[in-house]
Amino acid sequence: MQPGPRNLITDVEGLFVGNAEDHHIKTGTTVLVADRPFRASVDVMGGSPGARETDLLAPDKLVEDIDALVLSGGSAFGLDAASGVADELRKRGRGFRIEHVTVPIVPGAIVFDLLNQGDKNWDENPYRGLGLQALQNAGPEFALGTAGAGVGALTANLKGGLGSASLVVGGYTVGALVVANPTGSVTMGDTEHFWAAPFEVGDEYGARGPLTRAMAFGETARSKRDWVGAITNTTIAIVATDADLTKSQLKRLAVAAQDGMARATSPAHTQVDGDLIFSVSTGSKPIVDPVLNILQLGHAAAVCLSRAMARAIYLATPAPNDMLPTWQEKWGR
Repeated sequence: MQPGPRNLITDVEGLFVGNAEDHHIKTGTTVLVADRPFRASVDVMGGSPGARETDLLAPDKLVEDIDALVLSGGSAFGLDAASGVADELRKRGRGFRIEHVTVPIVPGAIVFDLLNQGDKNWDENPYRGLGLQALQNAGPEFALGTAGAGVGALTANLKGGLGSASLVVGGYTVGALVVANPTGSVTMGDTEHFWAAPFEVGDEYGARGPLTRAMAFGETARSKRDWVGAITNTTIAIVATDADLTKSQLKRLAVAAQDGMARATSPAHTQVDGDLIFSVSTGSKPIVDPVLNILQLGHAAAVCLSRAMARAIYLATPAPNDMLPTWQEKWGR
């Protein structure tokens, strides 16, 4: 398996990603959109999710295609980012047609980043505007690390961020996009070694390899609860492919991708995380072998997500009033 040319989720042809951020608030929004409506599903493993329009992604629900996905900071306030995206898509004539009415279908999910030293004393919810800006910025190239919905992200011991990665397997492209803001640690304890080290391609997150010594339970179970009392967590992600998957098959792709999240952070899927993964198909390449192809795609999605999470932390950059150091500040050289 090799990455696509950008090593981004936009290696899946037809997908575009845009970021918008406010560094004063220490928050942001990331939008995934396509050149045409696309199929999607979702899987939720965390105990504290925050989401919009996820029920309609179930295989038995009427609407088959959606128009965009939104990942945002801001906790419940951040769900309003999808409204800014929907407003703009409606102006563009994108959406579900019901007689003469067009309704854009824009599911979204949020992370909690309200206690990261940013100024949250706003008079008007800023996320509708951030959603619009992110959509307007959408393209094949986009920034990682301290960008978009990852601007205010934190992990147990380091600054979090926005990550992405891709793989080409069996003639299909698979990509992942993630806001890494877990209660757990993405590194193996307080070391430079990433839990996702076995899946690294080249030196995309420092080529430090795995930690070679045994780890005590306390090192593997570090969490934000060690230094902050509030529920300030959640990792949200999108995995995507050009394989023509049904909503049922996409559900299994999202479930498989959850393994990638668990391999990249410890602990994962806790009661105080809202861990959620959307899965997307552009449908441009037919499935040849429904068993083998989907097995390979699920594995690739998990690997991509693990790598994307490590890249999010590896590429984070420092900013004024940060609560935690970046990986680069501690171990970059």
